[in-house]
Amino acid sequence: MIRSEVTKSLIPVITDELVICNIGLPSQELYMHDDQPTNFYMLGTMGLCSSIGLGLALTQKGRVLAIDGDGSVLTNFGTLATIANNVANNFTLLIIDNGSYGSTGDQPTYAGMKTSLAAVAKACGTENVVECQGEDAAEEVKKALESDQMTIIVCKCESGNVDVPIIETNPIYIRERFMEQVRAKNK
Repeated sequence: MIRSEVTKSLIPVITDELVICNIGLPSQELYMHDDQPTNFYMLGTMGLCSSIGLGLALTQKGRVLAIDGDGSVLTNFGTLATIANNVANNFTLLIIDNGSYGSTGDQPTYAGMKTSLAAVAKACGTENVVECQGEDAAEEVKKALESDQMTIIVCKCESGNVDVPIIETNPIYIRERFMEQVRAKNK
């Protein structure tokens, strides 16, 4: 299973959550599979998806799902310590770990070598860390979203990309429609 297949498997599970999605191909894949106004597509700022997701979760009641990648988390390693020390029980972080920088040509990451992001998240103090295979990602995300416990899920999958269209929706429109959803959920 590759990242695009993992993302597609999540669509039936993501029903009412605010979703922050990692830059590049992950955002394009989510957009292609199921564009929703509750999805915020990162069109820049590599490494900040999980941090933005946590910040959003800390400031409102609704469930937040951040869909990040191993390469992105590795560029902002401190995010795992920040998440562990600022618990938001409405926050789920899904790290799709394909062992590569998928958006830039599938160069290997350290997570595809010796570094275990699940072990790092646990070492940072996160109490609920799950590691799974791509085939189990949707079920693990569903369980996490239904729980009242902040969860980090590290989903191991194969490296590889599919052809996806670019996101032609204006970034300002993406932001505005997302913010409307945030405001509606906090009324």
